[in-house]
Parts: sequence; structure tokens; C-alpha cells
Amino acid sequence: MSIHDKIQEYTAEINAFSASSAEEVEAFRLRFLVNKGIVRSLFDEFKTVSADEKRTLGKVLNEFKQLAESKHQSLLTKLEGAADQHVGSSEDLTLPGRGFELGSRHPLLLVRKEIVDIFKKMGFIVAEGPEIEDDWHNFSALNFPEEHPARDMQDTFFVEKKEGNDIALRTHTSSVQVRMMEMGKPPFRAIMPGRVYRNEAISARAHCFFHQIEGLYVDENVSFADLKQTLYQFVQELYGEGTKVRFRPSYFPFTEPSAEMDISCSICKGDGCAMCKGSGWVEILGCGMVDPNVLENCGIDSKKYSGFAFGMGIERVTNLKYEIKDLRLFSENDIRFLKQFETEII
Repeated sequence: MSIHDKIQEYTAEINAFSASSAEEVEAFRLRFLVNKGIVRSLFDEFKTVSADEKRTLGKVLNEFKQLAESKHQSLLTKLEGAADQHVGSSEDLTLPGRGFELGSRHPLLLVRKEIVDIFKKMGFIVAEGPEIEDDWHNFSALNFPEEHPARDMQDTFFVEKKEGNDIALRTHTSSVQVRMMEMGKPPFRAIMPGRVYRNEAISARAHCFFHQIEGLYVDENVSFADLKQTLYQFVQELYGEGTKVRFRPSYFPFTEPSAEMDISCSICKGDGCAMCKGSGWVEILGCGMVDPNVLENCGIDSKKYSGFAFGMGIERVTNLKYEIKDLRLFSENDIRFLKQFETEII
């Protein structure tokens, strides 16, 4: 039997088909629309016909496919309508309602709110900015040199390449700091929570997007001692009194001097575990004094004003707080995972 004859035969079958149950509708789908169904087999057979036949047969075959899909959709609609009518006619309106199941806050939202509340008590306001940024606010104003690896395609999601001012998804919320300093006058005391993007392979320890909270304090006579005391107070509030803190020298283009801050592991209490890799310490943020070049780039007199900045990944803090080992759980929307956290009305 030729492919054309088969199409005519199956078309007649589809037009005559009717269903009164979900099982019959599913049987129709399995016969015609799955990968090993009739429609797919006809398309596979279509590949073997001559070029002349393809010109006329292609349109007929596409119309047959649309007929099968349309028939399946109409069967579903008819079945759902019958079910609704049945429910409406038989439902006992005197029965109590089913009620609403309470949702739960996302763990990242819970930790973000806790961090924001701690810094608000220390006088910080919350500032926000766009997630699509230009090169100036994302890199240049923050003292990133032209050859810095963060500018590479391997690390940044570029939206548009423009001569001298590329457009990209922001790689950190430091861009909000730049906008704040450009638009106002010191003193500044603010935190910047938000989502950021990095062109990284997705794994249990990394993702192509994550969430940060950065902080900025600029005023006259701000010192590294102010930075250390602010962060020490934050750690005691978040992880409990007695949590140990240490600072290690580091490098960031936009701060000088720079440091990474570790805390004693809250899981093993410093004895060593998988979370802290046996060291007893876990890095939670980077920090430092704002580089004078950054202040000058934003129109602030670096001889009169100084400041500190810090930034942390909310996922890292949440991992440590709830002992979550796989970052991917935060974005998979698995109800079984989300239900483990605090229940509140959304």
C-alpha cells in the first residue's frame, strides 16, 4: 500500500473515531501521536519517496498530522467538558470546602530576609538596580582592567556587544553600588540584594545564576576596623554568639586592601566535616576597603571620603544554615524539598 493510500485510510479512521473515556483518548494518542505512532512512521516513510512525490505529498502529510493533533485536542476538550458537567450536577453544595494548603517560603528568601533585617538594625538601607547592565557599571567603574578574565565570554552572559560599552547580565550587585554613588553624595550605608549571572557549568556547587547581598558604607574616616566590627556583629546575629571569625588577605579589583572572611563551621563546630572540608572553617564572603579609583570614577573625592564594601552569596549562607549540599535544589521547585522549610501564608 502506498503512503498516499495509507493517509486516506488513516484519515477516515480519525474522522470516525469517538471516545467516551480517558482511556480511549489515551489509546488514540498512543496509536497516532507518540514517537512510534502512525504519524511518525508516515514521516519516516516520506523520507524514502522521490523528490517529485515529496512536492505534493509533503502538504498532504502535514495536513494529516494537523488533523490527528486537532482530533486529539477535541477529544480531550469534550471529555473535560463532560467531567465538569458531571461534577457540577452531582456535587453536594452543603459539604464543607476543601480549604487552601498553606505554602512555604523559599529557603533563599528566608535567609535573605534574615540577612536584610540584621543589616537594617545596623542602619543599612536596601538598594536595588537592573539585572541587565552596561560595561561601565558592571566592570569599568569598578576598576576591572580591560584584560580581566571576568570580561571573557566564558564568564559573562553578554546581551549585546557594543564598541566600548558592552551590555551583559550583571555578574554581581556591585553595579548597584556604582549607581548609588553616581547619583548621590556621601554618606552611603546600604545593602544590595539581587540575582546575578555567571557563565558557569551547573553542578552541585555552582550554577549559572545565583543570589548575592553586597554592602557599602562610604563616609569620612571609615576604616578597616569599622568593616571588621560590622561583619563580626553580623555573624554573631546570624549564626549565634561564639561563632569565630577570621580574615584572610585576598584580591578584588574594586577594594584595597581586600580580604575573604571565614567563620567557624556551624555544623561540626570547628572539628572538621565535609562542609568545611575538614578545616573547621567556611568562607562566606569577600570584603575590603573601597579602592580610591572606584570612588573617583563615581565622582567622590577619595581624599575626603573612604569606605568599605562586602559581598556574599545567599546560597552559600543558606547551605551552611540548613546543611543543603546541592545548589540545584534551590531552582528545581521540588515541592518535597520546599515543604521542609518554615510554613507561612504567601
